[in-house]
Amino acid sequence: MLPELASFKDALKLEEWIQAMNEELMALEKTDMWDICSLPPGKHAIGCKWVYKLKLLSNGCLERYKARLVAKGYTQQAGVDFVDTFSPVAKMTTVKTLLAVSAAKNWSLTQLDISNGTWMKKST
Repeated sequence: MLPELASFKDALKLEEWIQAMNEELMALEKTDMWDICSLPPGKHAIGCKWVYKLKLLSNGCLERYKARLVAKGYTQQAGVDFVDTFSPVAKMTTVKTLLAVSAAKNWSLTQLDISNGTWMKKST
């Protein structure tokens, strides 16, 4: 099995990771994820880093290389760099309940795989 990377320097050695990083940057630009601006006096920029993951098919074969550019949120200070946080996450009990009701009522299910403004629909 291929190893996941831990550094940008290592990623630059493989065309597959370079392509994955380019796809991430294009998706971020396409969705207007950021604006270039000046920082207010006395403020500092929050850095970012690349995170690399191999996405596998259910049979264990490689599906794709996935690179994400993430903010180094651990450098932020509450009340200084941010006030509120919000991250929508489905609780597992909610997912299980939805699946149980769907099975009992013979409903079809649709899954959305969302990736920076693009999505792929999977029906079952």
